Amino acid sequence: MSAAADPVDDPITHGQATTSALLAPSLALASCVRSYVTRSTVGAVLRPDQRYNHFPASPLCGIFWLIEGESVIVGRGAEVVHEPVPRLSVAGPHTVPMVSVNPGPVRAFMLGLLPQAFQAMTGLDLSTLVNRAGVDGTTRAWQPWPGGRRPRRGPAPPRPRPSWSRAGVGCAIRPYRARSAIATGPRLALKAGTSGVGKSLRQAERRVKQWAGLPMRELRRLGRAEESFFRVRDGDPSGSPGGRPDWAAVAVDSGYSDQAHLCREVRRIAGMSPADLKRAIDQDESFWTYRIWS
Repeated sequence: MSAAADPVDDPITHGQATTSALLAPSLALASCVRSYVTRSTVGAVLRPDQRYNHFPASPLCGIFWLIEGESVIVGRGAEVVHEPVPRLSVAGPHTVPMVSVNPGPVRAFMLGLLPQAFQAMTGLDLSTLVNRAGVDGTTRAWQPWPGGRRPRRGPAPPRPRPSWSRAGVGCAIRPYRARSAIATGPRLALKAGTSGVGKSLRQAERRVKQWAGLPMRELRRLGRAEESFFRVRDGDPSGSPGGRPDWAAVAVDSGYSDQAHLCREVRRIAGMSPADLKRAIDQDESFWTYRIWS
């Protein structure tokens, strides 16, 4: 079989390499900002299949700046869509994987926010933004000058105040790891159970959904899948001598009832089996988001 017929195993061999980076927030923002992500394919020679971008389901909210090039959302879970991405857009929590494509070279910057921080800053009901990405009134607060360009003269616009601090969203700062669902569910459950009027389980769950847009059971589901992902990425000791993970052991260690349970959940979040996902992460350029998320 020729290299052209096997796109996953054919690496980028011409032109400048793509650049993708995951940047940690400052300590002052680490309890609310989960990550900064940069991506550039300018100068890289890519086949059409290498211009896709696969994003897993995630409880994070995002603000996306398209600095150069074009991007179109073409898949959300099993649904085929065609949604051009504006220069500035907002994404809510996602319970299904999302796929976008860049017709040509692109430079982009993404800000990943914990949902409770985003909710505190905007006052939005995040349940209305689940599995949605695009422009609404909230994005205007993140575009301080027309067209996304700063004027050459005159003072810089004032920075937005950290409204999450007034809303009591802050939490203890821990050593940085770009893990979203694992930390989000337990932190919100603790905060929901110790704040507000009424301490019943149902009232706490309502508060969690108000802050995150997702019910607690969905956050736990995402957390389990993320835990299994990191176990494999970090070299889980349950792997076989040949380097192939023992999926049954990974499932049990991550909180699943069995391997079949793990496979069902990973398919819901990433759209493929754990083994296929691992192969794609290792070899497919379009799964760059999974590779940098460590």
